[in-house]
Amino acid sequence: MTHRSTIELPNDGACVFCAYIRGDRPYTILCTTSDTATLVTRHQRGQPHVLVVPLRHAPTILDLSDAEAASLGKAVRAAANAIHTAYSSPGISVWQNNGVPAGQKVSHVHFHVAGTLERGGTERGAVEELSVAETDKIAVRLRAGSGRT
Repeated sequence: MTHRSTIELPNDGACVFCAYIRGDRPYTILCTTSDTATLVTRHQRGQPHVLVVPLRHAPTILDLSDAEAASLGKAVRAAANAIHTAYSSPGISVWQNNGVPAGQKVSHVHFHVAGTLERGGTERGAVEELSVAETDKIAVRLRAGSGRT
């Protein structure tokens, strides 16, 4: 589904999320379904922070089919449950941006799901980039907490 809109997309070249999903670039993939992938982001803004993306490249939420939107909603809920179980998070933040003015950095629709920090909320500024080895450890803990191995 392609939606004509005036949303200003990031000029980010080849889609990094598609490259991660295809295995062209190393990245920690927590899990996949027939329509979605959940990635452990290397930029942890919460305790922890994952991204839920559709497998099909779709620039914004307006470009999703009804089935994809439903699958993403279920995957977001599963990610929130895994974070809550594995990290005993006092809160869960979920956010999604469409267009440069809204803060979208990658032109492939994605939902952020993050456990809140001790002081509340999530990091908004610059954060350290973790290695794939470090995000792999987060994935192990999330899988153990959710019963997936």
